[in-house]
Amino acid sequence: MSTTTQFIYGFHAVTARLRQAPDSVVEVYLLNERRDPRATDLAALAAEKGVRLIATDSQRLDGMTQGARHQGVVAKATFAIGRLDLDDVLDQAGDAALILLLDGVTDPHNLGACLRVADFFGAHAVAAPKDRAVGLTPAVIKVASGAAETVPYVMVTNLARTIEDLQERGVRVFGAALGGHSLYQADVTGPIAWVLGAEGTGLRRLTRERCDHLVEIPRRGNNVDSLNVSVAAALCLSESARRGGRN
Repeated sequence: MSTTTQFIYGFHAVTARLRQAPDSVVEVYLLNERRDPRATDLAALAAEKGVRLIATDSQRLDGMTQGARHQGVVAKATFAIGRLDLDDVLDQAGDAALILLLDGVTDPHNLGACLRVADFFGAHAVAAPKDRAVGLTPAVIKVASGAAETVPYVMVTNLARTIEDLQERGVRVFGAALGGHSLYQADVTGPIAWVLGAEGTGLRRLTRERCDHLVEIPRRGNNVDSLNVSVAAALCLSESARRGGRN
């Protein structure tokens, strides 16, 4: 397994990396003007983990992050290329498996939010096709607020084939789509994978056709036609966690 090095930024992302995988953090860069408790706590954590802390100016931080909102903290960290695949995830999760598949979600903020939702509701992995996803960019990691360190993110070659592979492993695949059965009447016990598409476009035809069940989130209002994918993911994963008896 090879590694790549990239900058991550923001207090949540850097703090999570220091706590979850301190050996992967090469250096932490902190704005030299920050003397507040948050900066003090981060400096103490870096010292505790044996990671070098470098005080620097905003111009250097802006250059590292290409002008993103870094909050005055950036870390250089190594990331493994070739993480767990879904077979590994299923081997570990067993009958309680809960997977989130994303079809056409390319916005880094949406992906980061989906990782947070997956962590919150105990999903065992998030997966997306390699050619229709953004990957774990610094922006995704920042929005994920630590969830990128705890939820495996698996990039697959072909989503339709991945759905078939999951079904062969005994995982029932539910697609969130208009016209499906009500979410609150669906049998969501046992190993489950949810497939969600981007807001507005939804699931692609081939993806829809391969799902075992199509499920719709009941709408009560009259003006909003669709939900942000991370909000929809939260509702679906929450229902699975509640009715599926997952802790």
